[in-house]
Amino acid sequence: MTEQTPAHRPISTPTTPRQAALARAVVELEEYVARRGWDAPVGIFALVRTAAALARDPALAEALDDMALTDARHDPQALTVIEQEDLPAAADLEDLLGRIAWPESVDGAALAVERMALPPAAEREAAAIGDAEERMAFLNAHPDRQDVRMVVGVLRNGEAWCAIRSRTQDSSDRVVTGDVLVPGLIEALNATLD
Repeated sequence: MTEQTPAHRPISTPTTPRQAALARAVVELEEYVARRGWDAPVGIFALVRTAAALARDPALAEALDDMALTDARHDPQALTVIEQEDLPAAADLEDLLGRIAWPESVDGAALAVERMALPPAAEREAAAIGDAEERMAFLNAHPDRQDVRMVVGVLRNGEAWCAIRSRTQDSSDRVVTGDVLVPGLIEALNATLD
């Protein structure tokens, strides 16, 4: 992860210490996945309260950097982000999330995914195209198409935070953040914690 939280454009402000810690983790995670570049596969991440994890397993301190240890000492809500590798094969994102269940030791989950965004009128027009190949050609050629990367994090108590970066404005200071920017993904990710 990064050592500093990059500048971003908040749409809302965290309302609790837990949500503030989640917001920091999501913004840092967004910066981390942004360094990988575009056209990346879906990323799934466990969120664990660092201080609680260290209390359960002090040897974990060997795996954490100094910044994470300092954060844990000063903020009991601080989160460690753990990337999940070897994700199960899935037909699509909905299927993938349906296959994930977190143990109680995981305090939350995060997801990084890229999608194509269109204005509502263009989405309705695309939805009316019956042939899948024709629909995809329409979407790819649409002049108002925007490629976006969405990073969504949720906690077991339902609090959420999102960060969205557009490919056309690919800069940390252009990342939009807020608590309910992608309600469908928030709901789907929350279901993995039930």
